[in-house]
Amino acid sequence: MTVSQAPPSPEALRYVKGVGPSRMQQLAQLGIATIEDVYLAAPRRYEDRTRFAAIGEAQPGETTTVKGQVLSKTLRRIRGGRTIVEIAVGDDTGVLYGTWFNQPYLAGQVRVGDELLLYGQLEPRTRRQMIHPEIERIEGGEDASLHLGRIVPVYPLTAGLTQRWFRRMVATVLATHSGAIEETLPPALPQQRGWPSRRQAIHELHFPASWDALNAARERLAFEELLVFQAAIAQRRSRNAAVVKPQRYALDGPVSRSVQQQLPFQLTASQQAVLRELLEDLQRRSPMRRLLQGDVGCGKTIVMALVTAAAAQSGYQVALMAPTELLAEQHARTMRDLLEPCGVAVGLLSQGLTPSERTQRLADIASGRLQVIIGTHALIQRPVQFHRLALVIIDEQHKFGVAQRAQLAGKGQQPDVLIVTATPIPRTLAMTLYGDLDISTITELPAGRQPITTRWLRESQRAEAYAMLRRELTRGRQAYVVYPLVEESSSTELRAATRMAKHLQAEVFPEVRVGLLHGQMKPAQKEQAMLAFSRGQLQVLVSTVIVEVGLDVPRATFMLIEHPERFGLAQLHQLRGRIGRGREAATCVAISDTDDEAASARLRAFVETTDGFQLAETDLQLRGPGELLGRQQHGLVRFRVANLARDQHLLALAREEAYRRC
Repeated sequence: MTVSQAPPSPEALRYVKGVGPSRMQQLAQLGIATIEDVYLAAPRRYEDRTRFAAIGEAQPGETTTVKGQVLSKTLRRIRGGRTIVEIAVGDDTGVLYGTWFNQPYLAGQVRVGDELLLYGQLEPRTRRQMIHPEIERIEGGEDASLHLGRIVPVYPLTAGLTQRWFRRMVATVLATHSGAIEETLPPALPQQRGWPSRRQAIHELHFPASWDALNAARERLAFEELLVFQAAIAQRRSRNAAVVKPQRYALDGPVSRSVQQQLPFQLTASQQAVLRELLEDLQRRSPMRRLLQGDVGCGKTIVMALVTAAAAQSGYQVALMAPTELLAEQHARTMRDLLEPCGVAVGLLSQGLTPSERTQRLADIASGRLQVIIGTHALIQRPVQFHRLALVIIDEQHKFGVAQRAQLAGKGQQPDVLIVTATPIPRTLAMTLYGDLDISTITELPAGRQPITTRWLRESQRAEAYAMLRRELTRGRQAYVVYPLVEESSSTELRAATRMAKHLQAEVFPEVRVGLLHGQMKPAQKEQAMLAFSRGQLQVLVSTVIVEVGLDVPRATFMLIEHPERFGLAQLHQLRGRIGRGREAATCVAISDTDDEAASARLRAFVETTDGFQLAETDLQLRGPGELLGRQQHGLVRFRVANLARDQHLLALAREEAYRRC
């Protein structure tokens, strides 16, 4: 496979006309430090400035670009030091008002008589108005053809940069440096797909001659990014397959048989199939590198326990790392219940240990007396030394960074690694983030599980929500009430968990016991609250998002989520997964008055389906891959042109090409 040349040095960009030290600092905030970075600084959108919508013809709710002359501008200061800037622009067909809140500097950037472009959505009001539209002054000069009369790029910028300056800078770079652009793909590929050369594609990405030319250029550059990434993944898989692990497992032993015999239920066909895949991985000469995914409540924990049993009966240690103390404690209880009756020693490395207890726990891990060790990030700390670590299980993997996962695996000698998630991963993300892993999926729920009914109610329907909750309580069942905040902030009107727990207990449900659970509580307090709820001593548990994972209370059949617009779609689905874990039907109610378009789309999807895999794909389309990857994965996948939500066909093509050539 052809490898691209090394990118030009940062000094080359420093001496481009119009780029000085201060501009370099501003460009650095956009991730632009070299000429190559400029080539691939993809616009976030394009405007067809060969024609503009007439102001009088623009329709409410329509997002469009209009051109007009500035007729007036006002800057008003209102209560609390806030400001409103209003600019009126007109053409032959009417007048449109642009309104901006708390951006007073805009008033100084525009003069009456200026020609102005406004891009935004026309509000459904009595007068024609856009709230916070993007604006750009129309100026003459020799570079006017970059900004008008063509398909014009609009870039993501940072403070101090303007669209006009950025376009001029890109045009200068292309004019002076594009002769050095070399082809990076095998010649046959662009020819087969009808794609332009790399040099032409970069030109068309920024200043396209037509929409068709832009699409072809973007496809070609996106494929190039995806191909390089998939080639790296293919090489990583090949290197892992060449490694020989030292451990050998006895898969059919007394511990495995005993655990299976004590289960009060039969494994589903899907659980059995996944378990076979994992055990086959343990038998291979190279270390297991597998991702186990499944929707909430599908029974991943039992599969994890059975794999753990195979390792323990073979004389090895297992480390299970969870993202929160709550989930680690839940896993410890489950593993103890299943494994300790079979003679397997299980230990929890938690914050709640006293110094002397911790010293003893570390000694038991180092000596091998503890065979299964469960904890959070504490497992990767230097004092933790294992005796014969052979199997590493990382639960809720998206909560951890790549380096943290590698650190834990590094405490053993080529250990088998099982990564587990209850957040279904869209296929495109799985092919990138986890392309070097084998993937197993539990596709069915245990028998007897009832569907969860989900409703979105407005604040005016709060009494109805409370009536539904009370009806469940009178039937002897339990409920969660979830809030996004622990303490109320002076800068927000959001209800806070602590205040509302007191309110619900004193004024709404005085006849039952209401408990509180949040991440700022001491470990002993959290443990007490969880045990009280799981034993039925608390009927209502008010909590923050800490209950997203970890609690398994079959009698909990109702959940009320406050301010659901503050949660992501995957997080909402995880929260909902805390109920409906028994044989009774369950109901989840989200109360929100949001009119935000993106939040409303998430809530509609949340109400319409309980299928986590379908919701994962919807979340990818709504939010894009950047937000779904999260901070912990930052830097692992950085695509500048490719978009995983849009380019699934290119990703599949790149994967096929990479594995064919590597």
